[in-house]
Amino acid sequence: MTGFQRAKEDRPTPPEVYNWRVYMSSLIVATGVMAYGYDSAFIGTTITQTSFKRDFGIVHMTKAEQNSVSSNLTSIYSAGGFFGALFMFFSLELLGRKATLIISDIIFIIGAILCTTPTHQLGLIYAGRLFTGLGVGGIAAVCPIYISEIAPPAIRGRLTGFFESSYQIGAVIGLVLGLRYRGVMLTYSSFWINYGIVHNISKESSTAWRIPMGVQLIPAGLLALGLPFLRESPTWLLKRGRDEEAYKSLSYLRNLPIDHHYIAEDVGFVKGQIMHERAMTTGDRPTFAAFIKGARKEALMKGMRNRFALVFFMFMWQGWSGAAAINYYSPTIFASVGLTDITLWTGVYGLIKALGSIIFFTFFVDTFGRKMPWIFSSLACAACQYYLAGYIAVANPSSPSNLAHPSASTVAGGKAATAAIMIFGATWSFGANGLPWIISSEIFPSSLRSISGPWAGMSVWLWTFVVTKALPSMYTSMGYGVYVFFASMLVLASVYAWFFIYETKGLRIDQMDELFGFVRPGTDYPEKALGEDDEARYIDEKQRAEARLEVV
Repeated sequence: MTGFQRAKEDRPTPPEVYNWRVYMSSLIVATGVMAYGYDSAFIGTTITQTSFKRDFGIVHMTKAEQNSVSSNLTSIYSAGGFFGALFMFFSLELLGRKATLIISDIIFIIGAILCTTPTHQLGLIYAGRLFTGLGVGGIAAVCPIYISEIAPPAIRGRLTGFFESSYQIGAVIGLVLGLRYRGVMLTYSSFWINYGIVHNISKESSTAWRIPMGVQLIPAGLLALGLPFLRESPTWLLKRGRDEEAYKSLSYLRNLPIDHHYIAEDVGFVKGQIMHERAMTTGDRPTFAAFIKGARKEALMKGMRNRFALVFFMFMWQGWSGAAAINYYSPTIFASVGLTDITLWTGVYGLIKALGSIIFFTFFVDTFGRKMPWIFSSLACAACQYYLAGYIAVANPSSPSNLAHPSASTVAGGKAATAAIMIFGATWSFGANGLPWIISSEIFPSSLRSISGPWAGMSVWLWTFVVTKALPSMYTSMGYGVYVFFASMLVLASVYAWFFIYETKGLRIDQMDELFGFVRPGTDYPEKALGEDDEARYIDEKQRAEARLEVV
């Protein structure tokens, strides 16, 4: 099934491994990420609705107080995301991946309800934003690592890429609600929800802010409906010593008999890695306290600390890529070329980003890999931003005279700038936008995955907060220089990728230890982990598989 565009297989793989079960499980988990994408995009326009300001008394506040409310609603959500990722470490390690998804989804649903139901209580909106932030923080921490743990190596990039695709779908067009208001069919999701509301719902109606708040419940509800069909991660089960359950989970996900040699190999790879890590840190079957001590020791070792640094810097490059700056200035560019429906064209830009993500992560990520797409995307996006900087510096499209009566040269340059924005969206979609999530989910060993998922989540929330806080003053002091700065950061990101991002497509998770210098080349984890009888069977099966491969 779906045998197109795979990476090179790590070993001869039965065709049954690429089955609907592993795709379904990945899609179910990725459904929750739609809530993350949607929540990150809809709030700005929603809280500016006339009815929202009226219902919560914001219309009677001073300008400073209004700005404070807007800032608080954003900051509380970001803080919730950061600490949601942090707190889920305990659940990931002690309760498992599936339980963490359940807890995160419940927290998010509570927050969405609190955001939707109030009449005049602004405090409930604050509480709702905190809970939705905690929920998506947990979801973002667990989703990529769960998918990477159940995915066959040859299609791990595609399955983990569902995370980014779902994020973009949630932010733009993911949820289509067949709602009729005043006889008009509306499509609601982020930009498109706001577009439908602006054009079809009275600003005086509380429905104008309740609908986008309530839409948060849809992806969370879809995730809740799919959770009973998920199996626990075999990697986590093996780590907890629940081998029988791990074999059953792998048998289901690989669509193979429980005694198949491919299943034994997968178990051997994971168990061998666990044994190696425990021998270096905590010994066999550690307590939770010993695990914390051992994880701290292991995280600082050569070949491991560079992985944590890589994740932190990848999300730093993502934050300083200029995507937020494009979102900020694109309406002015659109207006300068005579595009009157700014909300519509902003939605088109978001749609291009979503389609770019879906196409690349579905068809090409396991062929082109991680490193070269990052470099190509960064350089292409940098070129777009350098052009935008030049256009803004020369044409000054935001000046009152140009907005009222743009010259022919301004319009021509603006059309090219609009094209640059769309190209940025398409190329940004498969670079530093989604690749950090894929890479961070696949490079860590089982012993540190309960830490690496939250670490990735905390990193993205930290850099999002820093960039969001810095942008207003940057616009004020730098003008078009903002785009020169971001373009230069993208060039540096490509240089960083050339030297520090290793190609990981098609590699098993246990092979990452050799790639990052944690073990000596040639370490054979299965032979370290399996008993004498199992080891003899494994070696025999391995030799026969290699012989078949030579014949092919």
